[in-house]
Amino acid sequence: MLMTFLLWCLLLVLCWPLALIALIVYPVIWVLLIPFRLVGITVNAVLALVKAMLFLPARVLGYRG
Repeated sequence: MLMTFLLWCLLLVLCWPLALIALIVYPVIWVLLIPFRLVGITVNAVLALVKAMLFLPARVLGYRG
């Protein structure tokens, strides 16, 4: 986070219009990427559920792994 701020400050010194555009566009891109994050969380949860179901017989039989 600090590195991002320092890079933005450097961009502000070198080319302030580009830095202001980046400051406006960054939240818009963040909002547009929210559905992809939700899909990633859902896929991760489904894969964890499948893994738990596959390893359940081994855990019931006492395998420690």
